[in-house]
Amino acid sequence: MTIDKTMNIVELLGVNEGIADILMESGMHCLGCIMAHGETLEQACAVHGIDADALEAKINDYLAAQA
Repeated sequence: MTIDKTMNIVELLGVNEGIADILMESGMHCLGCIMAHGETLEQACAVHGIDADALEAKINDYLAAQA
């Protein structure tokens, strides 16, 4: 499975719990906050000053390695 930046944070975590580590390493430390339920990866990246395309690629590389 792959993810895309239009998925919200909770959806991402449901795909694979290891994604949490990638998000934390990228500077997103509030994965349990209420915004995680409605904020897409792209929106969260914009708030945190992170390149959404690069993070999407990093997560998908991680998922590909898990298969």
